[in-house]
Amino acid sequence: MTKKATTGAEALIKCLENKDVKFIFGYPGGAAIPIFDALFDSTIDLVLVRHEQGATHIADGYARATNKPGVVLVTSGPGATNTITGIITAQMDSIPLVVLCGQTITSALGKDAFQEADVFGITAPLVKHSYLVKDPNDIPRIVEEAFHIAQTGRPGPVIIDLPKDITSADCTASLKNITMDLPGYTIPEKAPKKDIQKLAELLKASKKPLILAGHGILISGASKEMKTLAEKLGAPVTNTLLGKGAFPENHALALGMLGMHGTAYANKAVSNCDLIFSIGCRWDDRITPAKIERFCPNAKKLHIDIDIAEIGKVLQPDAYAIGDAKAILTELIKMVEPLPTEPWLKELDAYKKKYPLGYKIHGGLKAQHVIDELYNLTKGDAIVTTDVGQHQMWAAQFFKTHAPDTWISSGGAGTMGFGFPAAIGAQMGCPDQTVIAIVGDGGFQMTAFELSTAAIRKLPLKIVVIDNKFLGMVRQWQELFYDQRLSGVDLEGNPDFVKLGEAYGIKGFRIKRPADVRRILEKALAYNDGPCIIHAEVVKEDNVFPMIPAGGSSDDMIIEAPKYKMEKPKGST
Repeated sequence: MTKKATTGAEALIKCLENKDVKFIFGYPGGAAIPIFDALFDSTIDLVLVRHEQGATHIADGYARATNKPGVVLVTSGPGATNTITGIITAQMDSIPLVVLCGQTITSALGKDAFQEADVFGITAPLVKHSYLVKDPNDIPRIVEEAFHIAQTGRPGPVIIDLPKDITSADCTASLKNITMDLPGYTIPEKAPKKDIQKLAELLKASKKPLILAGHGILISGASKEMKTLAEKLGAPVTNTLLGKGAFPENHALALGMLGMHGTAYANKAVSNCDLIFSIGCRWDDRITPAKIERFCPNAKKLHIDIDIAEIGKVLQPDAYAIGDAKAILTELIKMVEPLPTEPWLKELDAYKKKYPLGYKIHGGLKAQHVIDELYNLTKGDAIVTTDVGQHQMWAAQFFKTHAPDTWISSGGAGTMGFGFPAAIGAQMGCPDQTVIAIVGDGGFQMTAFELSTAAIRKLPLKIVVIDNKFLGMVRQWQELFYDQRLSGVDLEGNPDFVKLGEAYGIKGFRIKRPADVRRILEKALAYNDGPCIIHAEVVKEDNVFPMIPAGGSSDDMIIEAPKYKMEKPKGST
């Protein structure tokens, strides 16, 4: 018998198997049928989602929890364009995704064929790289390159657009010993020793240092080195939102998150330090003021980043090193000695005592209370995912993160609807860990359709819905800065989330009173027969503090709820 030829689709799936891909998160359609057909006999587990946006967020959560690329498979046209929100979420946060899109046949490209969209052109500004496959024999090389690009240097999403005639045609190329062809793609080599020595010299002259731990530490796997450096120097550590877990937040040197809704003592440290050392952080606008000269005005600025484009983009550092954070820190640790930071640490301890994070238990159920109790019950031993908004900031404040890759949140894009599907991916990637999705009532409803995906798989994740019947963060800004002219933020039509879960066969718990918080959360955490929803009906109008108004510096920080008049913060334009 003549051996059956391998199709492009079969070659694609075989290449993915060779990459040890365990899950593909996808939704089928006509242009992608050859690929789904090839999956029928594959060892890869196809996770059928309910929407393509959900697929990208699930793959994103899987990638963040496991440090392996998440793989998405969708069809052409609207199937591909539905992934865009998830793609930009991954791109902004440097998450490795490989997104496979079915496409109309090559002869119909550009002719407005059924379900055709210029995916290559549409996504070009949103991805790290993209491919339109025109020869089935290119598939093995393109898959090899896509995974390499997605994971190396500064990670990010890669699109592979696959016309149906290409995936149906024969592929005669070898699926082994593949040679990549990436003449324009370079990864930073080892940072020059002189650059690392300059960092060390400036550190040695500091008496009030502050380390800023960013997401790059987690991507690099440099948390151990980060901790060694901080302890050797005796330097306090603050972290970005996505840097949670880069340094244990229960450590004596930890100050928690800085920035717009960071801890008061972290922001006081920013104001008073004589040196700030950013590691894997891009100085984004939730940390730095509109007038950059107001940021740490008396401090030396040091920067480590793998992306040369980030050096000097926001502020000009006094010294920097370009490269992998783990490799640079390994060398830097050898060059530094303990610093005389005892008075500085005492100053910061005084701020911790004067400006502790807190909330009032009386006056109705508070989101902070629910999140704080979750932390106490789990002792921080859980993967936490969030949407974007007030609940996200309260979770960042009150659920301390002790270990790398256990805090999953949309940072750069600020994507509502991210938290719940990301928890699905995290739970599938880490089946033995407790996974908690802390979501807002607004964001949860944007991707609640993935309740089917979680229910069918019987994933034991906990979905905590913070229901204040408002788009809370927008309402807070309207209250503080727009004379309480509330517009477009009322969510009074919210469903009963317990009943919504029951419609999918999902267990539900309800919390209405502060006195019930611990008892109900204990029941929910003990429930492992599938997903469960904890519907927390919290007070409607509560604000996140501390707060630095947009464009302001740490000197403009509002510690607690003020009688605030509508006015521009200092330094804003």
